[in-house]
Amino acid sequence: MAGFSNEIRLALPSKGPLSEETLRLLEAAGLSVYHPNPRQYKATIPNIPGLTVLFQRPGDIVVSVRDGSVDFGVTGGDVVAEKQGDHGSVLTIHPRLGYGACTLNVIVPETWDNVNSMADLVGLQHEWGRPLRVATKFPNQASAFFRQFGMAEVEYITAEGTLEIAPTIGYADLITDLVSTGTTLRDNRLKRLSDGQILASQACLIANRASLQTSPPVLSVARTLLEFIVAHLRARDNVSIFANMRGNSPEEIAARMFNQAMIGGLQGPTLSPVVTRDGEKWFAAHLVVHKAQLAQAISELRQVGGSGVVVSPVMYIFEEEPEEYRNMLKSLNT
Repeated sequence: MAGFSNEIRLALPSKGPLSEETLRLLEAAGLSVYHPNPRQYKATIPNIPGLTVLFQRPGDIVVSVRDGSVDFGVTGGDVVAEKQGDHGSVLTIHPRLGYGACTLNVIVPETWDNVNSMADLVGLQHEWGRPLRVATKFPNQASAFFRQFGMAEVEYITAEGTLEIAPTIGYADLITDLVSTGTTLRDNRLKRLSDGQILASQACLIANRASLQTSPPVLSVARTLLEFIVAHLRARDNVSIFANMRGNSPEEIAARMFNQAMIGGLQGPTLSPVVTRDGEKWFAAHLVVHKAQLAQAISELRQVGGSGVVVSPVMYIFEEEPEEYRNMLKSLNT
């Protein structure tokens, strides 16, 4: 449990697109955040009694989880990699929440025509005869990456503001920075090196390892968070299909459906009898398919006699136990 109080605490980004997407995800997963006063830094999730929500900057969230002042956090994988430390106190319990995608890259001026790879950059440093100056918000990740290419002698200039102007005004030769669309790079006449991707990042759910190991209530909250988030993420790209099928028995209809590519189900289709006025034998078929497969699934249902097809969204798909929860338990025992 968080070291500074008896509360179980979840830290969320305080502002910006990451904050907005996080609140949307939690709401869609049935874990809406109740925050009646935007000026306050505390909120609650009514569906998880005993959990307090705090709002912090993404980088501060990692530090708070690392130090144990909060139990859980949602932030970017980039700042987790940079600030989690070497002691294993930060455990990523869901690495891919599906938003906030970006990459951390080595970026140089477009005017460096002959520098398009890390090997070219090594050659340039040898040619200049001095360490290259790199402006970065991620000195730990940058230095580890450059050392992989034998570039131990690099000067890192840590900055928190806009990095794109650093090569232009001369306080750095190149930068490492996060890239999502690449528009800002083009506007500032910068380019990524072909093999200069340091890491790929998106929003993730992290937890304090010691809290999970020592506090059953924290472990219980972890399971609830994972249950609902995973079930929602699994469901959101799928749709539920209902169709009426004429046939003498469920086995006869299932045999026809098994001959199709999309409508056989995992173990098999769900079929239940329809009570008809005239005594004719009809069965209701229910299956879940990926949205991208919907058109083909409807076509296949029609081919085997399906009619009255109804399609609806799926809110959750719960498994016996989320794989992410099992992975978390394994990590706690290592």
